[in-house]
Amino acid sequence: MSAPTTVELELDDIQRGVLSPRPTPYAATYLVFRIDDRAGGRELMRRLSGTVTSVADPASPLGETWVSVAVTYAGLAALGVPRSSLDTFAWEFRQGMTARAKELGDVGESGPEHWETPLGTRDVHVVIAAVAPDSLLLEAAVERARSAYDRLPGVTAMWRQDCHALPTETEHFGYRDGVSHPAVEGSGIPGSNQLEVPLKAGEFVLGYPDEIGGAQTPQPTVLGRNGSYAVFRKLHQKVAEFRGYLRDNAADPQDEELIAAKIMGRWRSGAPLALAPERDDPELGADPSRRNSFRYEQDDPLGFTTPSGCHIRRANPRDASVAGEVRLHRMIRRGAVYGPPLPEGVLEDDGAERGLMFAFVGAHLGRQFEFVQSEWMNDGVFFGAGSTRDPVVGAADGEAGYTIPRRPLRRRLAPLPRFVVTRGGEYCFLPGLRALRWLGDLQD
Repeated sequence: MSAPTTVELELDDIQRGVLSPRPTPYAATYLVFRIDDRAGGRELMRRLSGTVTSVADPASPLGETWVSVAVTYAGLAALGVPRSSLDTFAWEFRQGMTARAKELGDVGESGPEHWETPLGTRDVHVVIAAVAPDSLLLEAAVERARSAYDRLPGVTAMWRQDCHALPTETEHFGYRDGVSHPAVEGSGIPGSNQLEVPLKAGEFVLGYPDEIGGAQTPQPTVLGRNGSYAVFRKLHQKVAEFRGYLRDNAADPQDEELIAAKIMGRWRSGAPLALAPERDDPELGADPSRRNSFRYEQDDPLGFTTPSGCHIRRANPRDASVAGEVRLHRMIRRGAVYGPPLPEGVLEDDGAERGLMFAFVGAHLGRQFEFVQSEWMNDGVFFGAGSTRDPVVGAADGEAGYTIPRRPLRRRLAPLPRFVVTRGGEYCFLPGLRALRWLGDLQD
């Protein structure tokens, strides 16, 4: 890990959606477009550059509301970005998520052949995401974005996904979401874990030194600097099956909640097992200043309190002894719920589409998102658990169970089915505001 330094980020050139946590509560919309004409696509970039809010300008006219603009590799090509420039982007980005499906565990029912059209195809060129505290402000933001693309020749709207906060402020499995957010050096935005040293800006924003001293920047610099990579994934949640699994493996309702906590690493209120090992503490779970400030190595190295195989410890082992340097694999994660909640207590699937729009933001697709997905979510070798997979979002095959460490005997649960199915996704580039204008000014 590199020595502490002071970095000044060009916050006025970084899209606000890169570093700012979403509002709570929230409403969100994802829009997908195809560019059929370079001139129209470039005009779209010019118009959107005036709609996107930077990190330096959080006081949007619409309050805690912002619009983000992302472009796929195929989209950059459709805009006429020269090959010499395209070749300087990360190779995972150039390949696209469909080509990386096997490495990500997107096989079987999660395979690209089953994804929603047009997700995962070369027809997806631009993704616009709007986020707001409520549906009225969201629609106002969408209207601002619509003024940029509506009736624009050569730009075709292809797909839309509306998202919202549930009344419980949880995701569909019942857990409080959006708890963890890393501190980024120079951003001025505090992280959720007061014990974590801020990460180098280059881990999340291109053009700045990262944790190993490098600075990745696609060329030309005006295009790459202050940009980030983004991963968007639509994830369907099998809520009835998840509830049934908890019920079938529990002795009583209290035990059911304990199993749910041991699988996630947190009680459903958001209170971590690390700070509330015996019972849920809703007051702790609702306190953003306390609920994420903990470590593992000193108090729980073997996972007797927070199992090593639980979801949050796999996603971020913090200071635990694992293979590799944890800080090199930290990510900014965000989720937005879609679909109606399954009524409380229902154990039969009603056929409704419900789940989470997952977003990752970072500067290193390979060693951040892809590494965590393939090595930590869909394997257990890094903490000595063989080929076991994440119990919540892993590509489970119904053959391996879940182990809860305890003395004198560990507790072994039944084989895990796959609770989360990928419905589609994209690898994107989030340009800086100057880069959006540069894309708009491209000439053949």
